[in-house]
Amino acid sequence: MQASAGTPVKRVIGNWKMNGDRVANTDLLAELKKAGPWVAEVAVCVPFPYLGDVALSLQGGRIAWGAQDCSAHESGAYTGEVSAAMLAEFGCRYVLVGHSERRAGHGESDQLVADKAKRALAHGLTPVVCVGETLEQRDAGQTEEVVKRQLSAVIHTLGPCIPQIVVAYEPVWAIGTGRTATPEQAQAVHQRLRQQLHAATDKAARISLLYGGSVKPDNAVELFAQPDIDGGLIGGASLKAADFAAICRAAD
Repeated sequence: MQASAGTPVKRVIGNWKMNGDRVANTDLLAELKKAGPWVAEVAVCVPFPYLGDVALSLQGGRIAWGAQDCSAHESGAYTGEVSAAMLAEFGCRYVLVGHSERRAGHGESDQLVADKAKRALAHGLTPVVCVGETLEQRDAGQTEEVVKRQLSAVIHTLGPCIPQIVVAYEPVWAIGTGRTATPEQAQAVHQRLRQQLHAATDKAARISLLYGGSVKPDNAVELFAQPDIDGGLIGGASLKAADFAAICRAAD
């Protein structure tokens, strides 16, 4: 699905995190393929070892696939890392960069996230750039400052290529906790992100802004109805075919 000059593509992207096994993955994808297609562009970002299986299962269909991270390096002595070129060989369309679990657990800086996004674009992948604040930062009134800083590094590094990314706002305090930002809270941050992108490019209206943080079938419709929320980055619910399919329908 292509966006018009001023309309972002509606997207729902599943993030399996470190979950799944070959049998369960096969069953999940089979159910998803039967549940679709949807108007929104749908994808799943899966653990590295399963990319080959997922590519074989989904090739030729309407569901895209991607990875959960990539290296900022092209190649070389970086044991344990996976390059964007390798992901491209497996037909990935997307790659997550800067997920809060990577920023917190692996100490990823804003600039490293930006460098990963740049490397992904160089190999034809769409980076899904994740930004978001912790509960402490929200309570301190720092939400806008934090997400602006995180996105600024990407804007400055990518320059004129910034319209090629997807941005996902994921309040850290709402990831896997069962807590969800209200539609109004989420929209307020998305609106500020859109304004920041408008200041960087005249194509900002085409950039998909996704919400991530305990999105479920019972709150997806209201979240996705907000003017600057163009879909979702879905964690736990993406592992349940019926729930993920319902969320995809909510974005249509």
